[in-house]
Amino acid sequence: MSQVTFYLMSEPDEAGVSACERLACELAAEGWSSGHLYLYCANQAQAERLDELLWQLPTDRFVPHQLQGEAGQAPVEIGHQPPKRRYARLINLAWEAPLFAGNFPQVVDFVPTDDTQKQQARERYKEYRQAGHQLEMRDQPALAAHNPAQP
Repeated sequence: MSQVTFYLMSEPDEAGVSACERLACELAAEGWSSGHLYLYCANQAQAERLDELLWQLPTDRFVPHQLQGEAGQAPVEIGHQPPKRRYARLINLAWEAPLFAGNFPQVVDFVPTDDTQKQQARERYKEYRQAGHQLEMRDQPALAAHNPAQP
């Protein structure tokens, strides 16, 4: 079964970008070189937002990525449907636990500060536990402050 790590978010969302999305991009920047990963989104709009956020990272944090369905085999793929390839890590930004989570050795999920989203995270936690996954909780690491206008 998968190792599922939940990050307990402490930072509130910023205008147009959730703290979970920002952390997902940071985790992708830190982890893509140690194994391909899939950013699973709630919908196409969120996938496109993450695509743009990854392009805004500083040049020294470049993440080779692509949206699901684009040609190529980038180490990071972003989509809102089950992936067609195998990946080492799943970063879940969807509202429910993906049925395909067991196909990944590692899964990352989030517990946002918003009460409604926090309840959805509790439901995902229960689903992962019932599926037999190993669960752990971590506090949100400090997010790297960056100015998208800076290279």
